[in-house]
Amino acid sequence: QVQLVESGGGLVQPGGSLRLSCAASGSILLINAMGWYRQAPGIERELVAVITAGGSAQYADSVKGRFTISRNNAKNTVYLQMNNLKPEDTAVYLCNANVMSTSRATFLSWGQGTQVTVSS
Repeated sequence: QVQLVESGGGLVQPGGSLRLSCAASGSILLINAMGWYRQAPGIERELVAVITAGGSAQYADSVKGRFTISRNNAKNTVYLQMNNLKPEDTAVYLCNANVMSTSRATFLSWGQGTQVTVSS
């Protein structure tokens, strides 16, 4: 009923920037928190950043000062601006959203992920 689609990943050199987008669509009444996670091979999925519907954001220590999460509530979209990228940022980036559907069901919805590779 609800789909999340990420975009904006790719290959970038160390020190470069990328902007990820995640758009939610479907039977959405409202979305509470939205977040970005990442998963690298052999490493547990980790939280990168999360933002509430009111715009309060929290970040993993490893990305503070380099990444910025934002959202457009009218478009049901969350963004992740990533600057000064490092090789250790290489991972599949996934977004999630805490959704209330038009039927008043609440659930956590996940996208399928977008690959970010930081390499020279």
